[in-house]
Amino acid sequence: MLNLDRLIVEFDKGLRTLFSEAHSVRPYPDADIQDAPLDEAEKKRAAALMRVNHSGEICAQALYQGQAITARDPLVQQKLRWAAQEETEHLAWTAKRVHELGSHLSVLNPFWYTSSLAIGAFAGLLGDKWNLGFLSETEQQVGAHLQSHLSKLPVQDEKSRAIVKQMYIDEIGHSDMAIELGGAPLPLPVQGLMKLNGKVMTHTAYWV
Repeated sequence: MLNLDRLIVEFDKGLRTLFSEAHSVRPYPDADIQDAPLDEAEKKRAAALMRVNHSGEICAQALYQGQAITARDPLVQQKLRWAAQEETEHLAWTAKRVHELGSHLSVLNPFWYTSSLAIGAFAGLLGDKWNLGFLSETEQQVGAHLQSHLSKLPVQDEKSRAIVKQMYIDEIGHSDMAIELGGAPLPLPVQGLMKLNGKVMTHTAYWV
């Protein structure tokens, strides 16, 4: 059971995820890449896609937090927190790029965060093998989503593309980690529901 101090810490994490500027320990993937000229339509499309990616990282932060809260194995808790740190870097990368493209972050991020936190906590309550299986499937779906963005981003927008490519590498690494720790494959109906939920988030965050 969570004590009061732990609840305060977790609540503070949520506030910082939603309302504080994220920071990256690693160099930004696009740091050495010059911004290419984009017309207004290309800039708008790139910004919308990166906004979706930022909202996805908000969800990832909340999922990992919820899963770590209810995970039973201390090693699993430690690995989840390590992965969450990389997701924090993704937040920093995507937020910076959205602003560089002259756009805004999703106004629905508090909703994405709250709902994902609840889902992550529930997954953790099911036991570590299902918790890790959920993590692995989530990251596989995120990886597929990021790959699709590489085909949708303007070809000359190498800054956004560099960020998405590094995010993909990290997400697949998280999925592999979950399997190595004993994650179990999820039933197909559960995978389908996760894909449907992901589509709702991505389509909404693209515009709002």
